[in-house]
Parts: sequence; structure tokens; C-alpha cells
Amino acid sequence: MHHNGLRTAVLLGAMSALILVAGGWLGGSTGLQIALVLALVGNGAAYFFSDRIALSALRARPVGEVEQPTLYRIVRELSTEARQPMPRLYVSPTAQPNAFATGRGPRTAVVCVTYGLTQLLDERELRGVVAHELSHVYNRDILISSVAGALATMITWVSYLAVFFGGSDDDEGPGFLGALLMMVLGPVAATMIQMAIARSREFQADESGARLTGDPLGLASALRKIEMGARRLPLPENSRLTSASHMMIANPFRGAGVGRLFSTHPSTAERVARLERMAGYRR
Repeated sequence: MHHNGLRTAVLLGAMSALILVAGGWLGGSTGLQIALVLALVGNGAAYFFSDRIALSALRARPVGEVEQPTLYRIVRELSTEARQPMPRLYVSPTAQPNAFATGRGPRTAVVCVTYGLTQLLDERELRGVVAHELSHVYNRDILISSVAGALATMITWVSYLAVFFGGSDDDEGPGFLGALLMMVLGPVAATMIQMAIARSREFQADESGARLTGDPLGLASALRKIEMGARRLPLPENSRLTSASHMMIANPFRGAGVGRLFSTHPSTAERVARLERMAGYRR
């Protein structure tokens, strides 16, 4: 967990420095200031309303103990074990097995599972998934994601503005070709930030969740089932679902070919291998 935190801090610091260097290289601060304002406004809204956005994308609704007694009991037990407040519970009617957590902290936390997940997993596996999602909340991953998203958006905007601010005839700016290169590489850099942050968070939540339940193999079994179920029932890649996909425990889209290179989720095989090592499992 500490290594992942250090890696995240280094990555965020490096990307912040990249933005400052790019702003200076483009020959002024005007474009960078505009990008900064737009990024902070957009990502501030995403941060404060991320739970509503994600829940709306999956048409999730709140549930209580009467409707989902097993799920409710598992969440209550794990929250008590972690000495944290009980989060709100939501269930999406989606047939694909998946789950996510959102909220700025334990007191505003939401855990959402799909109907497909409740039908596919046994209680031991469901417990592993819930612990994984609660760990995202306890590790303050939503805050990390918001900061990473802000940086990613700033890089993208700087790359677009480079075309307008980089075409001067003097020798101080990067010139049109340099600005055009920035426009191409900027979105790629933004994607790489989000990918690295999300992958790091998933490994950390796997480890934290396994420690919370004391059962790494339960989560490993759940991940295998979820991957197979997600492949059979991929979700459509519309804008609403794409904005929430990085929160989910598994990639909800088909993710074939080159798309896998830019997946925000690490491979299930690698995650399972790590969990098996935690359990001291030997093949």
C-alpha cells in the first residue's frame, strides 16, 4: 500500500511538472491559465457529483436490508470490522457482473453492485468484492482519481491550445509542428495518467480488501468469474458508462486488440496471481 501511495505521489508530481514545462515551452501562461480554470471547474463538478453520475449511468437504485439481506449483512460486518460508517447500498439492474464504490470518504460512501453480480457469486466471493470496494473508499481513491483526472484534462487542454499559441514566427515558441505534436501527444499522456493511477488503485484495493476479509482466494475466485461474465455481456461504450468505467472492479467493455493497451484495469491474471501469493498458494 505504501509503495502504491509513493508511486501515485511521484506520478502526480511528474505530471504537474510536465504541465508547467509545457506551458513555458509554449511561450506564455495564458493558455495554461485557461486550461487550469476549465480543468478545475470540470473536475470539481465530477468530484462532488461523481456518485450521482456513476449511479445514473448504471440506473442503480438504493436498497436496504429487506431487499438484499445477504449483501446488507456483509457490508455491515465489514464496515464494523474496519471501524467505519455503514455506506449506502445500491443495486443496478445490469446483467453484467460488476461493482464499484464512490464517495469522497467513508461518511459519503456508496457501494453499488449489479444484479448480475449477486446472481453469479457465492457469499464468500461477494464478501471479497465488497471488501475491495470498501477499500477504495478507505484508501481515499476517489480523491486520487479526481486529482489525476484534473491533471489529465489540463494536459489535454494544453495540447489543444498549443495549436493556437504555438504558431508564432519568432524562435522562442515551439512552432506549428511542435504545437501539432503536442496536440497529438497530449491526449495520449492524459490517458496514460488515468491508466497508471487506476491500475495502481486496483492492486492496492485488492490487497486491502483481502486483508480486511482475511481471504485473498475468495476475491481471486470472484475476479475470475467477473471477468468471464463481463466478456460474455460487455456494456456499450457510450459516454456515460465510459466516465464511470474506471471505478468498476473489472473492465465493463469488450476491450479487444489495441484497446487493451489503454485499459484502466490491470489483467485479471496478474491480480489473481498477487492474491494467490498473499494466501501463500502454490500451483
